[in-house]
Amino acid sequence: MKQRRSVLSVFTLTLAAGLGAALLAGLGGGTTEAGSEAEFTGAGRVVIRDASMVLTMDPSLGEGPLGALADADVVLEGAKIKQVGKDLDAGSAKVVDGRGKIVLPGFVDLHNHLWQSLIRGCAADKELIGWLGKCVIPLYRAPVTDADAYAGTKLAAADVVSTGITTVTDWSHAFNTDFAKGGLRALGESKLRFLYSYNGTTDPALQNEIRRVKREVIDPNPLARLQIGTHPSTGNFPSVEASEKLARELGVSLNVHLLESKADLTAGQMDALRRANALHPGLVANHVIQATDADLDELAAAGVSVAHNPLSNMRLASGVIRLPEMKKRSMKVGLGLDGGTNDTSDMFNVMRAAVGLQRAIATDPAVYPTTADVLRMATLGGAEALGMDKEIGSLTPGKRADLQLVDAQAVNFAPKVDWVNQLVFNTQPANVSWVFVDGRALKREGRVVGIDTAKVVADAQAAADRIKKLLPQ
Repeated sequence: MKQRRSVLSVFTLTLAAGLGAALLAGLGGGTTEAGSEAEFTGAGRVVIRDASMVLTMDPSLGEGPLGALADADVVLEGAKIKQVGKDLDAGSAKVVDGRGKIVLPGFVDLHNHLWQSLIRGCAADKELIGWLGKCVIPLYRAPVTDADAYAGTKLAAADVVSTGITTVTDWSHAFNTDFAKGGLRALGESKLRFLYSYNGTTDPALQNEIRRVKREVIDPNPLARLQIGTHPSTGNFPSVEASEKLARELGVSLNVHLLESKADLTAGQMDALRRANALHPGLVANHVIQATDADLDELAAAGVSVAHNPLSNMRLASGVIRLPEMKKRSMKVGLGLDGGTNDTSDMFNVMRAAVGLQRAIATDPAVYPTTADVLRMATLGGAEALGMDKEIGSLTPGKRADLQLVDAQAVNFAPKVDWVNQLVFNTQPANVSWVFVDGRALKREGRVVGIDTAKVVADAQAAADRIKKLLPQ
């Protein structure tokens, strides 16, 4: 009893400090005071006390497939998860009040193009090829800059943090090397865990730049990983082959757009991947909508992972992925936002769409994925698809402390009926109150930490205005 009173005293002081910091931040035009960040920087011990529900994604830790615990604590030690359970002794840990909140792993965004925050709303009446021609392809010949990429990535990074994402895969078009540098700079500052998929070609100078980026930017950052991106087709085969060879040399994964639209059916995508010897575990294939049974059999046998991007697929009228058939083949599938063809960084919307699309075409509410299935896809499923499930994706002690807290007492969420269903069907990004990456709070009490929102938005607007002038009117 004495120990609980001590913990409550610590909580009271922490809450008072937090409320004071929030008031100061509100007066400061959207910038969180550095002093308020100091307590949650990934050092020392933190306890999330008395969480109303903890979804661990580890069945050995709790009930059911999501490893659920009621009225439980989560202890973080530095950058790792130390303990999950009831009435844990956390010593003199800093305390986060978990009452009325749901704790779950941070989301893994398996496919994004963060710079595309600068083209939100572009060509909303076009399918994939029309959208690319209007909003992306012209920029390969345009003077886009480091500052443009930095501004767009900075805005999008804050946005994905707000929705509970802790790991993001940024497939960069890398229109030029300066553009890539700007995106990487913003990602490093974000403190997100990220994978940067650098678009490869046959150009020896670009390949050397990618080697430099891995050596000097990616490898020194424990939150960063590199991938090599490419667009497989018979017409682009030399770049596909060169990208696969570079990925093998650097010991990283290849990341491709595959069978996204009907136009891809005549591009020889699968043949290009076969000829490049790229069909093997580690390959991440985005979309995979226009796939035959034979295609799925081959991808499954090769151990290829899939990124499902339902909101993007709907916007571009690309079709509906065959998730139940992938499940039958035990394929690893995660969820992605897919940048400017989603227009919103909202993983809860993505989960709703992933469930709803399958129900709509099957006219069966029990079809895969269920709400529990899609929550797993958004967390541990994404980690498995990236080969990172030993580090992230669940709240298993020893893994990295990447997690989020959702306020279950908000007017759009309450009252409690079935919280697993409500997480998928009711939650909005505003309900995410805390986000931790490697034990560091990136969102605290509903506010993204260390971001001058007005400046970020103003810089993005200036970059978007520049980009718009470079695109067909």
